[in-house]
Amino acid sequence: MARPSVSVQIFASALKLFHEKGFNASSVQDITEDAGMQKGSLYNHYGSKEDLAAKVIDHYGRLSERHSLLADESVAPLDRLDRYFQALNKMVTASAFARGCLLGNFSAELPSQSLLIREHLSAIYSSWMSAIEKAVTGGQADGSITRELPARQLATALLGAREGAALRAKVGRDHNALSAFMSVILRRTLA
Repeated sequence: MARPSVSVQIFASALKLFHEKGFNASSVQDITEDAGMQKGSLYNHYGSKEDLAAKVIDHYGRLSERHSLLADESVAPLDRLDRYFQALNKMVTASAFARGCLLGNFSAELPSQSLLIREHLSAIYSSWMSAIEKAVTGGQADGSITRELPARQLATALLGAREGAALRAKVGRDHNALSAFMSVILRRTLA
């Protein structure tokens, strides 16, 4: 089996370390050591740690499993949203609450430090919002989701509440905030 390329190894190490430790606590040295590379390797392939972080954000924001759950129109819209957010919550609990959501973690840590990171996060959140809004609109059309509020407003509330719940789960190291999100925000707010 062929060994992964240097850029792939650095990327994988950065994704892991940024998720585990955050951007500021993950030095270029940490990333390249984890990848088994020399420190200069990162700069040869990514230009800077910030450029690498932007690519990690873009990759993480487009994870296919999440989007396929939300886009599966063979499933009723409210059920799609439920499955989608359950899958996100499993990602948080699978790490024993140590990781949280990488996008949420970066959002809490970096927007005031890096315009590049803020722009990439904003683009991913916009795409994410559109996908959630589409499912909410479908649920409003079939009557399973309230029409009292516009789909965009409901999608905004869902995304904000879920990201907040993921951060709280990480801090509390338990599922209480995620469970509250699912039972109160997702199921009762949309009903």
